[in-house]
Amino acid sequence: MSFLLNLSKLIDWINERVGRSVMWLVLIAVVISAGNALVRKLFNTSSNALLEIQWYLFAAIFLLAAGYTFLRNEHVRIDVITGRLSPKGQNVVDIIGILFFMLPMAAMIVWMSWPIVMLSLHSGEMSANPGGLIRWPVKILLPLGFALLILQAVSELIKRVAFITGQGPNPLEKQGAPSAEEELAAAIKQQSAGGAQ
Repeated sequence: MSFLLNLSKLIDWINERVGRSVMWLVLIAVVISAGNALVRKLFNTSSNALLEIQWYLFAAIFLLAAGYTFLRNEHVRIDVITGRLSPKGQNVVDIIGILFFMLPMAAMIVWMSWPIVMLSLHSGEMSANPGGLIRWPVKILLPLGFALLILQAVSELIKRVAFITGQGPNPLEKQGAPSAEEELAAAIKQQSAGGAQ
């Protein structure tokens, strides 16, 4: 199990680095989007390449950060039922979800998207829009992003099994500072408590 936990740490490190790097793409996308809007308003002109690079950046943000989001346990969850289970029960539900839903789905997407990426790369596929960009860089994000998600799913599986067998902490416990949503909820609660007095 110690080898698997070290493997999990390595995967976490990879997705942490990728996720932190991808955060900068948000700023780049915003700057390009704002610049494109200004050019369109001020000079009554636009560029398909600038529009498409925004789409490429948004695709990169969502696909490459999926593993990072899973690492941070910030993905969408429906805790109506699992929230009532014990920590061990919650981890068992996650193991079932990872094994029977996430891993097969992500592996199928990687497997089915790879030929499309290779075809786009070998053909030199270009956008049909005048002045558009080449397509394979954005298409390769699909298998790459889902490969990172598969790696993180393996890491999360290892951590959950370690917790259930008593060899690791609960991976579902929130660690560190509260999230932005939790801070906002606390501020709203504090303001409404102050207004009620």
